[in-house]
Amino acid sequence: MSILEGSSILITGGTGSFGKAFIAYALEHLNPRRLVVFSRDELKQYEVRQLFHDDPRLRWFIGDIRDERRLARALHGIEYVVHAAALKQVDTAEYNPYEFVKTNILGSQNVIEASIDAGVKKVVALSTDKASSPINLYGATKLTADKLFITGNHYAAAYNTRFAVVRYGNVMGSRGSVIPFFAKLGASGEPLPITDLRCTRFFITLPDAVRMVVDTFELMQGGELIVPRIPSMKVTDLAHAVVPDAELIDVGLRPGEKLHEEMISPEEGRRAVTVAGGKYFIIQPDIASWGYKAPAGATPVPDGFAYRSDSNDTWYTQEEIVEIIKGGI
Repeated sequence: MSILEGSSILITGGTGSFGKAFIAYALEHLNPRRLVVFSRDELKQYEVRQLFHDDPRLRWFIGDIRDERRLARALHGIEYVVHAAALKQVDTAEYNPYEFVKTNILGSQNVIEASIDAGVKKVVALSTDKASSPINLYGATKLTADKLFITGNHYAAAYNTRFAVVRYGNVMGSRGSVIPFFAKLGASGEPLPITDLRCTRFFITLPDAVRMVVDTFELMQGGELIVPRIPSMKVTDLAHAVVPDAELIDVGLRPGEKLHEEMISPEEGRRAVTVAGGKYFIIQPDIASWGYKAPAGATPVPDGFAYRSDSNDTWYTQEEIVEIIKGGI
């Protein structure tokens, strides 16, 4: 039985791809007493309300995480928070850097402050592989947000609120996924543009991302940055899984894009352990005034460990990718 069952939960950015998948899982498996969807776009909220047939367990708050007072109102009586709201487009961030700072950094601090003030028990914030050794503005804002949530446990040391972060790679089936883009081009017989034919990526399915967040509420003491042990894939294998006979064109890496992705840097690896039978890595906090202790059964990773998509020991085959796509991801 999950600690989330029968509880009061709020999700920021709740009308996005992850949010909709989390709502569906929560309504089916967790039976929340109240699930508050906090997001900015009234049209998306209307569409998601229709998707879930105005389930009476759902509550709908129009609001922006940049507005701490609105957050405070929405968090009244909330026990658990999933923080999924963020600006995420790498190229858009390069052109609009301060907008990303205001949402991803200042908005995250608002979530931290408002959660402590409201007496929330646990907060899990969603991060990205781009926050590890960031080379673009988006990744830098998410790394800063990660640091804020981890150190938020210092602010909350005298309170009951605890914060943890989950970091995973690209999500198959999400709104920004390349899969429908490839499928659309393939249907018209056009070649598929690949930023670099050598590219490798981490991919996780939406259901696995949701289950990871639910697991994190169970695992966390506060201060953890949790990373899933998931397969890598070659981008060329993904392209041919979507359109088997497609011509692939190497168009070059975009500004701020990595050839291979990283979820645990060598520096973070010094504080990493595996838990849950190797299912997850935990990057432990280096300073923990709130009394963090390494979880029972945790196994330290080898010296010099880093977790990169090109040196991963587990890979999706093209056939496995096809099956995942056929299954509706």
